[in-house]
Amino acid sequence: MKPEPAQREVWFLTGSQGLYGEDTLRQVASQSQEVARALESTGTMPVRVVWKPVLTDSEAIRRLCLEANSSDSCVGVIAWMHTFSPAKMWINGLSVLDVPLAHLHTQANASLPWSELDMDFMNLNQAAHGDREFGYIQTRVGLARKTVAGHVSDPAVAARLATWARAALGLAEIRSLRLARFGDNMRDVAVTEGDKVDAQIRFGVSVNTYGVNDLVDVVDQISDAEIDALVAEYDDAYDLVADLRKDGDRHESLRYAARIEAGLRQFLTDGGFRAFTTNFEDLGGLRQLPGLAVQRLMADGYGFGGEGDWKTSVLLRTLKAMAVGVPGGTSFMEDYTYHFGPGQPKVLGAHMLEVCPSIAAGMPSCEIHPLGIGNREDPVRLVFDARPGPAVVVGLADAGERFRLVANTIDVVAPDEPLPKLPVARAVWTPHPDLPTSAETWITAGAPHHTVLSAAVGVEELTDFADMVSTELLVIDQNTTQRQFVNEMRWNQAYYRLAQGF
Repeated sequence: MKPEPAQREVWFLTGSQGLYGEDTLRQVASQSQEVARALESTGTMPVRVVWKPVLTDSEAIRRLCLEANSSDSCVGVIAWMHTFSPAKMWINGLSVLDVPLAHLHTQANASLPWSELDMDFMNLNQAAHGDREFGYIQTRVGLARKTVAGHVSDPAVAARLATWARAALGLAEIRSLRLARFGDNMRDVAVTEGDKVDAQIRFGVSVNTYGVNDLVDVVDQISDAEIDALVAEYDDAYDLVADLRKDGDRHESLRYAARIEAGLRQFLTDGGFRAFTTNFEDLGGLRQLPGLAVQRLMADGYGFGGEGDWKTSVLLRTLKAMAVGVPGGTSFMEDYTYHFGPGQPKVLGAHMLEVCPSIAAGMPSCEIHPLGIGNREDPVRLVFDARPGPAVVVGLADAGERFRLVANTIDVVAPDEPLPKLPVARAVWTPHPDLPTSAETWITAGAPHHTVLSAAVGVEELTDFADMVSTELLVIDQNTTQRQFVNEMRWNQAYYRLAQGF
């Protein structure tokens, strides 16, 4: 069992050397502990900051890097060269380091003591060139890392390190993620295909398929007591329509939706799965397409992809791990249809049933309506509008020779008018820089139609994560033009072909 996010750690490493004597090293240790404590006390870090003893020789550095790799709790290391730390002694350690690295370029003091400044102070506080020595060897070794410069008392410094730590949580999650596919992907669809072996090599995620009736066997064994408890929970959490209430004509449909949820939870828990897919073309003995169950599991942090889309399910679970403790919500999504005008052009995003209530603007309504596909009973689902505000939509595609992430910054907005005849959860947004440019560049990139919409994770977290997994990230934002975007794709094509070697 891997640690919960609250138990995850980043280790704070401090570089120095023995040239200036034990008194100086004691001061280095004391001041570096203060910096580590100051960082953790900001309250912005999503993990614990654990200080490690000052490093002054190659073997100690190598051992600590190996310990970080093997620790179940450590998701990354933050390194700071308090004094001048000759970088050749870092080569062996950095060469074996397999967790993310953030290079904090700071110093103990924010201001110089101008009138008291002497060579003792100068010898103690040498990060201005010690960190440059460290930066040289990171570049020479070819190590991906994030560099953050500034004093630890600056909220922007802590915020950027917290962003990196969230990306590191995502990496730790995807490296150990197990995903269950119930059936295959939708027939004749191209973008939901993908190389599962390459995904495990690149990201660490294990993707395997299970017969839908393996799930049905579990669903059918759920007790009435478990169903009763879930139905009571639905009544408290949502606005149940009259037909679904205890004395309603469709109450049995709600109970079956609860049976599916309980069975899904048990199957996923027993198998150690944190992500899954379903497919309306392969429902086996299920009487309903899972709707409410999928929505609630996503709200609890599970990854999901419709129509067998395991790549989007992996991406959703990874972003959920990054977003722990951050408001805003993260959901499976699909660009469904456009509003070109009058007024500002917009995208209406939705899916058949499966949009996560973590992005809901208010209390969802729990409803039942016919569904024209799947050839099953009418499914129960939550219906709501998404909460307005800034967000990002992200897609993960298999580009043939590599994976590609594409992200578009957006503003979620309220619908222009009520949607009384649209019985699904939905989000309306204005994409940046505008709808035509957004759509053209997204399509040019070959990005998928299934996405993850997140109001909790932003472009910086995605950039840090893409660097950690050595995966291409294309960003569509306010500054994007079609020509610039196409040129970036051409440059990336050359870079990633060269970077993967032979």
